[in-house]
Amino acid sequence: MNEVIQTLLNHRSIRSFTEEALSEEQIRLIVQSAQQASTSSYMQAYSIIGVKKKETKEKLAELAGNQSYVAQNGHLFIFCADLYRHELASQMEGVDVKDSLQSTEKFMVALIDAALAAQNAAIAAESMGLGICYIGGIRNNSEKVSEVLKLPNLVIPLFGLVVGYPSRQSSQKPRLPLGHIYHEEHYEQNTDSYIEELETYNEIIQTYYKERTNGVRSDTWTQQMTTMLAQPKRLYMKEFVQKRGFTLK
Repeated sequence: MNEVIQTLLNHRSIRSFTEEALSEEQIRLIVQSAQQASTSSYMQAYSIIGVKKKETKEKLAELAGNQSYVAQNGHLFIFCADLYRHELASQMEGVDVKDSLQSTEKFMVALIDAALAAQNAAIAAESMGLGICYIGGIRNNSEKVSEVLKLPNLVIPLFGLVVGYPSRQSSQKPRLPLGHIYHEEHYEQNTDSYIEELETYNEIIQTYYKERTNGVRSDTWTQQMTTMLAQPKRLYMKEFVQKRGFTLK
């Protein structure tokens, strides 16, 4: 097993960091690694906002649901879907590309490009011995986050990535059985087998939480998922996306 695979298999989210900031060299290498991710049709349809200032981090932490580690970390990256530069390209070339920029397809390209770039950044950071955690709470109030970051039209904040030196290591959450994720030739739809594997996975997760919390928490994965999904979140998102110039034709 090589070092790259060892880094990947050792991943866990870190939510407690020392006060040491990332160096300019570390930030540059992480962003360069992100840029080397695959990108659809060479569009590179994303941008990364780096946040160093304490007051800006604290504001974003508040908007993300008062998550302390959004404010206390070595560096905060905000990944954005970005078609703004493509609109500028159309002005430079005198070509009308409005229908494409407002299409659901190009919106998906921007989301996928950003996600691929972010995972490259995460792996680069972890290979340096740093810890990372993705911050979906950035979407709790996308309008105000956009104002704080001064984002132009056709740019949407998707998620944050906190990076820093771990002050303590967290345990690694067991993932779903391989057969639930990887299918060959066709999607396996044996419901009885699926449920049996989920029941086994529930036992694994229940044990994980009991050991991690000294018995305070003992929920299963299916309980956790259904509890979360029973309460829809961020239902304003479609309206916000359209307001930012993505009509999703």
